[in-house]
Amino acid sequence: MTDRLPPLLSRARELMNAGRVIEAIAAYKDLLAAFPDLPDSWFNLAYLQRQARQFDAALQSYQMALAKGVSGAEEVHLNRAAILTDHMARPEEGAVELRRALELKPDYVPALLNLGNLCEDLGQREEARRLYDRALEADPRCMLALARGALLADVSGPGDPLIERVRRAAGDASLKPGERADLLFALGTLLDRCRDYDAAFTAFNAANLAARQALGPRFPGYSGAAASQAMERIRRAFPSASPPSESSGGPGAAPVFICGMFRSGSTLVEQILSRHSRVTAGGELDLIPAIVQSLAAGYPENAAALDDAALARLRASYLQALHRRHPDADLVTDKRPDNFLHIGLIKRLFPDAKIVHTTRDPLDNCLAIHFLHLGPQMPYGFDLEDAGHWYREYEKLMAHWKALWPDDIVDVHYDDLVRDTEGEVRRLLDRLGLGWEEPCLEFHKAANAVKTASAWQVREPIYARSSGRWRNYAGHIGKLRGVLGLSAR
Repeated sequence: MTDRLPPLLSRARELMNAGRVIEAIAAYKDLLAAFPDLPDSWFNLAYLQRQARQFDAALQSYQMALAKGVSGAEEVHLNRAAILTDHMARPEEGAVELRRALELKPDYVPALLNLGNLCEDLGQREEARRLYDRALEADPRCMLALARGALLADVSGPGDPLIERVRRAAGDASLKPGERADLLFALGTLLDRCRDYDAAFTAFNAANLAARQALGPRFPGYSGAAASQAMERIRRAFPSASPPSESSGGPGAAPVFICGMFRSGSTLVEQILSRHSRVTAGGELDLIPAIVQSLAAGYPENAAALDDAALARLRASYLQALHRRHPDADLVTDKRPDNFLHIGLIKRLFPDAKIVHTTRDPLDNCLAIHFLHLGPQMPYGFDLEDAGHWYREYEKLMAHWKALWPDDIVDVHYDDLVRDTEGEVRRLLDRLGLGWEEPCLEFHKAANAVKTASAWQVREPIYARSSGRWRNYAGHIGKLRGVLGLSAR
């Protein structure tokens, strides 16, 4: 029988290396049915199942790798933690996995960083700082640990020793661009807190340049023309509000979708809603993007043309995944800002869905994006003028959606929410068909994990310091004003 091992193993590896995920999963299952004592093959199967969004199966396969004595078991626990926290809404279990990794290898920096980040999500500031300090002790060159820890500290002013430490570290010529970007974004944030706005703006610009360099020369960057064409393609694919399909899941089946520009207040709105007795915060779910990815290059036209059977299948897949995350929930929020791109698809899947559209002063919004370390999926963030162009295209698309579904899209403006919190919350709850509940005004007391750049802000009572923040940078945003079509204020 052992003579079957080399060809089975070789076939499984070839399929995995070729990116043929489903076929590779089948090949590894065949291999392990015949030869179950192969820990590395269980590990590879788990990796593939995670790619295929078979999360329960991936957890089981990782567990088999552990049971069969896989080397580097700490990495298995790290991967199990990522599945539990990122895809299954089980952060406490994720923390257990990370602590198991650290029991095996106390100086395992990836686990220290991930556990620190998870503690931030859970509002455990001091524990997060302690973990970042441990990561720095284990690897003094871990600039991400320095940057994250610095953002959790209090600073006395622009000359604070911590600011000087971050500045010196960012000036190290041997740093990789990504490491320099992490430090410069942290430096900009600390200087902003100290109201040294000119220095902060300089740091943020340098941070974005380093972040762009970290992606390498092949990264295409932001194309305004391509963005405009993509938005127009979406509008043409959904020229009108299509009638409901025969099987729409029924009233109440859909979540509440919260979307808008990144950094527009979507996390704050979700936390407010999560304090209602009927609502569970789902966070930034990847379920709609996964459906979009499954439709591949034909999107968005093929989404507009889906028949009832296909819609029913996709809807069931979405709801099953939602139920796995939150099995006892009445009403779940799906807070994914860039889902504004996919409202046409959402309304085909869930004709009764309510869309909460968070908005913010465009200058404040674009600056907030520019001041955050974003990835290649949001290339407009690297340059303020690009951010302004993307904002204008977003406005056009949202105007299109609101013309199609005026009664189902609820605008919530951040500045209005700050000025009249109770009035705006009452209006929002009424539009969503939810009764008034006083705890919605105490959103900062919510105990759920918050995986967002706003994790600490939403754990404070509402404040106005982010409204009109652009005034601190008025001397630096002339070109942004021009792109947005705004006169001097």
